[in-house]
Amino acid sequence: MAELGSKGVTAGKIAINVQKKLTRAQEKVLQKLGKADETKDEQFEQCVQNFNKQLSEGTRLQKDLRTYLASVKAMHEASKKLTECLQEVYEPDWPGRDDTNKIAENNDLLWTDFHQKLVDQALLTMDTYLGQFPDIKSRIAKRGRKLVDYDSARHHFEALQTAKKKDETKIAKAEEELVKAQKVFEEMNVDLQEELPSLWNSRVGFYVNTFQSIAGLEENFHKEMSKLNQNLHDVLLGLDKQYSGNAFPVKAQPSDSTPAKANKSPSPPPDGSPITSPETKTVNHDLEPSTLEAPGAGIPKSPSQPAEAAQAGAEAAGSEAAAGAEPSKTEADSGSSSLPAVVVETFPATVNGTVEGASSERADMPPGFLFKVQAMHDYTATDSDELQLKAGDVVLVIPFENPEEQDEGWLMGVKESDWIQRKELDQCRGVFPENFTERVQ
Repeated sequence: MAELGSKGVTAGKIAINVQKKLTRAQEKVLQKLGKADETKDEQFEQCVQNFNKQLSEGTRLQKDLRTYLASVKAMHEASKKLTECLQEVYEPDWPGRDDTNKIAENNDLLWTDFHQKLVDQALLTMDTYLGQFPDIKSRIAKRGRKLVDYDSARHHFEALQTAKKKDETKIAKAEEELVKAQKVFEEMNVDLQEELPSLWNSRVGFYVNTFQSIAGLEENFHKEMSKLNQNLHDVLLGLDKQYSGNAFPVKAQPSDSTPAKANKSPSPPPDGSPITSPETKTVNHDLEPSTLEAPGAGIPKSPSQPAEAAQAGAEAAGSEAAAGAEPSKTEADSGSSSLPAVVVETFPATVNGTVEGASSERADMPPGFLFKVQAMHDYTATDSDELQLKAGDVVLVIPFENPEEQDEGWLMGVKESDWIQRKELDQCRGVFPENFTERVQ
């Protein structure tokens, strides 16, 4: 027992915690069954609803902002690759080569500066804004527990007062516990009643500042990028003038109303009927105009050639022209080679919720071990049944003995360091706020 005292944990504290949990559980059951009244505060409940909505909106905004920054980063890389390609194909003796190199360098710097300013003026501000929610959320949950304690103490005191056989000593002690529970609850309640409306109203200014910053940064970025694009356009215009005689010709595609060119008229069939076969009227607009001549147009047929042979030749020539105009499947499929590759993240196989190969590790864990979490922030315990956490502490999460005792947002666990040293749950387990931690296993 002396050893327990040296660690800051005594049998008395453990007994108090167990009794407190039992009392809360009994009070909740009675309230659910309608056998005990529950203190209600509709104004506070509305504040809690606003808080949860504000947290949800802020979390979504943070996620979308991170996605936007990732897209900016990807666009930066794509732009960099494109300018690098231009530098590689731009031959040393062409005019404006130094200018293109300078433009490419400034382009890279502009993208980098834009991304960094978005991080500093939007993302970090977003993180600071959301950083205040975990503490308030844990205090809301704790207020709920203290409210249950207050209701339980009130009902106990009232029951002793109305009992047929009154015990003044017990009544006095119950009244003392009621005053104490009421004081603890009201102190937490008053603070939250002031903070929650203020936090709710602050969202307007935060949204305004965040989106104004993003809009201003985008405006300046596109303005500077426009100047670089104009400079590049001027450099390439100079290159075009010097090599204007070797300009790449861009030929217009023929429309449906444009007749196909023919250097020679096709010879009519031996019977003198006009050429009306579908093969000679088909026009493939994917070909150059010079290739749109009717099949066999420049090949006069001999008078001795049978009509059937001539018709067959025309059909064969038409089929070849159609086949040549149709892009091959290989060429069509090659267009998909520029699509980004899909990265698939794999996870270890699990059996009944347990990672294969982890059975030996779980054998060393406390009974009912669920998973590990790591504290992301310090947490100062404000009740004897809570764990004191420092950032970096690893906690082994275990289930509540009575599931109804678990409050929303709270977990039961034991610090890994305590478990390794002592292997005793009753002396070192406690509850802690889930939002102060991050799951690691």
